[in-house]
Amino acid sequence: MKNVLRLAVLAAALVYFFDPKRGKRRQKNAIKKVNALAGKARGAAGRATHPKEQPDDVTLVRKVESELFRDAEVPKGKININAENGKIVLRGEADSPAMIDDLAKKAKSVQGVQDVENLLHVPGDPAPSRAS
Repeated sequence: MKNVLRLAVLAAALVYFFDPKRGKRRQKNAIKKVNALAGKARGAAGRATHPKEQPDDVTLVRKVESELFRDAEVPKGKININAENGKIVLRGEADSPAMIDDLAKKAKSVQGVQDVENLLHVPGDPAPSRAS
C-alpha cells in the first residue's frame, strides 16, 4: 500500500513539473523557493555559529547605564560605572541594600557583561575596598 502511494505521489509530481505548457515555469519557481529556503537555513546556521562580537568597554558601560538608570529611583549622580575587559565595576552610594543587590543583578543581565564587581554601599557605611 505504501509503495502504491509513493508511486502515485511521484507520478503526480512528474506530471506537475513536466507539463508541456506550464512545467518549465513550475520548475523555475520550485528551484527559486528551494534556494530561498536554503539561504535562510545557511543564514540561521551562520548566526548560530558566529555569535555577536564582544562589545568594547565604552559600549558596555553605556549599555549598563541605560539599564540601571532606567528607573527614576536610582540616584544617577551617586553611582559610577566602569568596565575593565568586560567586567563591570559599580562604585558609589545606593539608597538601600536591596537596591544594591538589584543594581548588580541588572548589570549582570546586560548582554556582553562577563562579571560584576559590586563596590556600592549605603550612605553612612564605609566604601568597600577592592578585593584584588
